[in-house]
Amino acid sequence: MATGVAAPEVRERSIGAVLRTPVGPPVRALLLVVLGVLAALAVSTARPAAAAAKGPSVGAELTRLVAAGQLDPTVATSYRDADRRARATLKKLSGTRRVQLAAVVSHLDAAAAGGLMAPSRLPALFLTLQRNRAFWAAAPLPAAGQRLTFAHSQIVWQFYPGQGLQIQWLGTFGKANALWAARTRDDDLRALLDEALGLATQRAGGLAFEYLFTFDGGRPPWVSGLAQGTALSALARAAVRLKDPKYFEAARAALGIFRTPPPAGIRVATPAGAHYLQYSFAPRLHIVNGFTQALNGLRDFAVLANDPEGQALFAAGEAQLRAELPGFDTGAWSLYSVPGPESDLGYHRLLRDFLLGLCDRLTEDRRRAAAAPAPAPPPSSTMPDTGGTPVAPAAPPPVPDPALYCDTAQRFTADLHTRPVVTVTPGPLRAKAAGVVRYSVSKVSTVTVTVVRQGVVVLSRTARVGHGEHRLGVRPARAQPLLVRVRAVDLAGNAGAGEVRLTVAPAARKHPAH
Repeated sequence: MATGVAAPEVRERSIGAVLRTPVGPPVRALLLVVLGVLAALAVSTARPAAAAAKGPSVGAELTRLVAAGQLDPTVATSYRDADRRARATLKKLSGTRRVQLAAVVSHLDAAAAGGLMAPSRLPALFLTLQRNRAFWAAAPLPAAGQRLTFAHSQIVWQFYPGQGLQIQWLGTFGKANALWAARTRDDDLRALLDEALGLATQRAGGLAFEYLFTFDGGRPPWVSGLAQGTALSALARAAVRLKDPKYFEAARAALGIFRTPPPAGIRVATPAGAHYLQYSFAPRLHIVNGFTQALNGLRDFAVLANDPEGQALFAAGEAQLRAELPGFDTGAWSLYSVPGPESDLGYHRLLRDFLLGLCDRLTEDRRRAAAAPAPAPPPSSTMPDTGGTPVAPAAPPPVPDPALYCDTAQRFTADLHTRPVVTVTPGPLRAKAAGVVRYSVSKVSTVTVTVVRQGVVVLSRTARVGHGEHRLGVRPARAQPLLVRVRAVDLAGNAGAGEVRLTVAPAARKHPAH
């Protein structure tokens, strides 16, 4: 049965269970969450019948794969058994439990109808079905976003309301990196990676760790540069620690999505090099924390395996991150994405930590390169005959300067302790007429605007706003001065304030009708 898990005993600095909070007024944020859950519930209950009507059934697809020699008949029988039991259990459930298991069944039906039941994808699909059947039949209801593991397994799962339990690959490989850091959990590290590789899918000419549920408008199966980059780190580190080259081979196969454009892969070619997407289904959405962590993973593999393709993929991505990172720094906080809002507190810290990781890696690479002796040229007898001067071996590529990443991480750390700057702009107001109060804040904050007339509060509004200029509509009742106070509290709890006294002109005279 499942057991709750937040993380192993030792956590890697850069990985944690981070939930994204929308930036906006608290009521609107809550509404968005509620609407999202309701939409997920509607999809989960409606999709099975639609999927079955549009394409082959799960059983038909299993039969086809067996007939094509792509699936062992015994394995196919076990999958049919799991499918039958899940549907039988579903009929006995009600309420939340029924909704969650129905969603997982619907994803399986959609995969069959859409021709997505590739042999390599079946282990993850049917394990997800089996885990959800067992969990929703008997286990206590989890909290939204809760992560957990099952007995005799290292894989991390997460509860997504309306979609049941799903494999959380970022959490799984974050756990693997933490086991590596612990230095005393090598057996668990090996078990986790072997289990994870058994659930990988053939995709983009290599191996990929796919997500099998709908997320932010993306339909399954999709992949993430953030999760796959974290996997590269874990696999490369384990290859060295465990002295087992099969993990290097697996990491090399996992490079496929980094060389392939979406939707199969995550590579978006740019004039500087390449951007690696957080989500393969969103090619125009550039999320900087996921991109940075993808580069950390590529660097770990490239250096530890001394792999030329890994080095080339890292170099292309690093050149692009160097070009676009300044655009994610507002001067007082980080942006989560482009296009998109500022980071919430968890993602601001996460980006800072990923940048520190890249800073540390490149600093170490530079130190090692400076300490390495220059390669001696080979004896003349082994030099290639070029018809002229012998050609010396090519020098290794220079290590990128880490200063940009180190400095940006330091600024993002400082942002956690810096008060928001608030500016209230004077402007004309008139009694009995609609007007506006203009103010600006330097970073995402919860802002309270208070309007006072002769010591009495006549208006007070509170909202979550992003950096930049904002306006609040007012309609003064009298031609008396107003004191406008704006107090902003940023996501880290730092407070700043500003105020201005506004003159209110008398109401416009009404001209008599002619």
